[in-house]
Amino acid sequence: MDNIHLYLGELVGTAFFMVLGLGVCANISLKKSGMYGSGGILAACGWGLSMVSIAVIFGPSTGAHVNPAVTIGFWLGGDFPGHLVVGYIVAQCIGAFIGALIVWQLFKDHLDAEENPNSQLGSFATIASNSNNYRNLLSEVVATFSLMFILLSLGHQGPVNGVAMFFVFAGVAGGVMSFGGLTGYAINPARDLMPRLVHFLIPIKNKGSSNFAYAWVPIIGPILGAILAAALYRSLFTSLIPGL
Repeated sequence: MDNIHLYLGELVGTAFFMVLGLGVCANISLKKSGMYGSGGILAACGWGLSMVSIAVIFGPSTGAHVNPAVTIGFWLGGDFPGHLVVGYIVAQCIGAFIGALIVWQLFKDHLDAEENPNSQLGSFATIASNSNNYRNLLSEVVATFSLMFILLSLGHQGPVNGVAMFFVFAGVAGGVMSFGGLTGYAINPARDLMPRLVHFLIPIKNKGSSNFAYAWVPIIGPILGAILAAALYRSLFTSLIPGL
């Protein structure tokens, strides 16, 4: 498959992922939604199943990274060619932007009827539960480290597809349950920054701040977490796994 098709697949996969995942956020955040207030378990399962769906559809062709931090982690872990990294990240950012626009159109009436600006923003971007950005950054580092370590392990040990998909689901859903109450579990720079930008650009009644002052946390944290996971994985398993 040529590079353009890889980039296009990653773009479409990320857009699809955003529609499914942000749709979960909008459903549980917006009062007009029939699933309003369904809570963290729905968010965990929704994001986990969304990731599995994307992995099944796009995994065989593009790897279904849909996340700049994951792309960087696989590259540093020796599983992804460096010359594709920038193209993948650009495709992921464009896809996340398009996916967020689709969610806006799907939930436009619900967003306009919502009186709580944080619920509107939470349908697009992550919101930390406290103002201590050191701890918020640490949460994103640890959360992304955990998921990236799982993904690297799956990539090198190669379990059967069904088992692999279960662990992808468990990694994402378990992460939401463990870290979601702290920072919203971004673990993905494109997932947070591009929908946050969409929130900033689109017209929504009663809209509040897009809080770009916080946006660096879900960008830097996931990237650091992925780098640390790749470094530790290589140091532990270089001599054990052929080809690493």
